[in-house]
Order: sequence, then C-alpha cells, then structure tokens
Amino acid sequence: MGRFTGKVAVVTGSGRRKGLGEAIAVRLASEGAAVVVSDIGASRDAATPGAMIGATEEMEAVAADLRALGVPASTCACDVRDPVQVQALADHAVATHGGLDIWVNNAGIGYIMKPLLEVTPDDWNAVIGVNLTGAFFGLQAAARVMAAQGKGGRIVNIASQAAKSGFPHAQAYTSSKHGLVGLVRSAAIELGPLGITVNNVCPNHVTTGLGAWQNEYFAKVTGADSVEDYLKKMAARIPMQRPGLTQDTANAVAFLCSEEAAYITAESLNVSGGEEPH
Repeated sequence: MGRFTGKVAVVTGSGRRKGLGEAIAVRLASEGAAVVVSDIGASRDAATPGAMIGATEEMEAVAADLRALGVPASTCACDVRDPVQVQALADHAVATHGGLDIWVNNAGIGYIMKPLLEVTPDDWNAVIGVNLTGAFFGLQAAARVMAAQGKGGRIVNIASQAAKSGFPHAQAYTSSKHGLVGLVRSAAIELGPLGITVNNVCPNHVTTGLGAWQNEYFAKVTGADSVEDYLKKMAARIPMQRPGLTQDTANAVAFLCSEEAAYITAESLNVSGGEEPH
C-alpha cells in the first residue's frame, strides 16, 4: 500500500521520455496511484513541432511502464489550449478509473526563446496559451470534477524558477510562469472550503529533452565555450552545486499531493537547490 493507493491522477505533458511529466507520473504510480498519461499526441501547428511534443506512441510507452509497476494507467491525448479537450481529459479519468483526486498541470512550451524585439504575436500567444491559459483550463476542469465528488483533491502546476525571477529571451515564458503564482493564490481561496489544495512547484533548470535544447540555445546566447562550460557555470551559482533532476520536481509534487500537505495551499514551492531564495 502506498500513499496514493486508490487515488487517480492526471498528469498533462507526461508523454515524453525523460521529461518532468513522465517522472511525476512514475513517482505517483510508484506509490499506488492510477495515472492518466496525457500529451498533445501529434503536432497541431507551428507552435507544437513534432520534435518538442509527446506523440501518441510515446504516450502509450510511458503508460505501459506505469502498468508494469502494478497500477492502472491509460492515455488521453489533449491540447490544453482547448477547454473542451481538457474537460474531456477530466471526464476520461472518471470514466476509466472511477474518479479524479490529483491533477498536475505540467504541459508547457519552453522552446520558444527569442530576443525581446524578435518575439511575434504568435510566439507570445502560443506560450501564454499553453503555459498559463492551459493551466487555468486544467485547474477549472479538475475543480469541477473534484467539487462534484465532494472529497477534496490536489491540483499542482509545474511553474518554474521563472515564476519568481526574470530571464533574457524568455519574456512570454517568464510572464506565463509568474501568472501561475497569481492563479494559485486566487484559486486556493475559492477551492479551500471544498478541501481542494492548489499549489505550484517551481524548479530551476532540469536537463530533460527540452532542457538539453535550452542548454544548447543559452550556451550560444551567453557566449559559453561549450554546453559543458555553460552547465559548469550554472552549477557553480547553485548552492547545491548541481542543476535540478526530474526526481527533485517529482518528489515535491508527490509531497504536495499527499495527506502530509493537506494544510498547504496557495504556495509556489521552490525546488532549486537554493538558487531561487524567494
């Protein structure tokens, strides 16, 4: 028996190998949760290129790994920019697994990085649409189901160190993540009486597949001699002397979804090895 035995969790953006979403799904499943693996499934437009998304085949492989842990797992493709699809994702959890107890808004765009004067309206709208509006749709859909069930629940957004500090070439990204701080503060007030907690987890840099792309991009932007040099300099400014790992974020999510965190809501928890102190 694990902490989440009998619980049902949805993790958006969890269909990519070695990603934060996969790590979170594995962490929850390892403690007994039934998990819905969700990702966009296929490229929908220029903002969702095939190399940066969780395709259907990859989603199915992640779900198969979860089932190998001895828990129920299913997949459900969802473009989080569409509230109808997001509500269908929540309904899928209920229809397939019998309820909804945990919702993790992990889907995000972190690969549209440009100098300020080169950012287009489409760039801005794509990032805000997935990272902030998509998280709102997820929170709303989850809250509807959880409120109807009448037994509380846990909603966690994967924000970022960029929810607390600004970064060059990441204007839309930083704005979207700052927006999540306001979102949980407001949502927690309304959902608290229903026993639903709403929190953010704010990791610093994690070298996932997306993180590797960011390493290459910012190594060039900052004039580092190599990606290895860039990472060495990054580690040197972090008190714990290393960038984050996917497990670090997954562990924080698991804590916030547990009964131990039943009295924690409206928070934006740094998981940054001390790099982000506020």
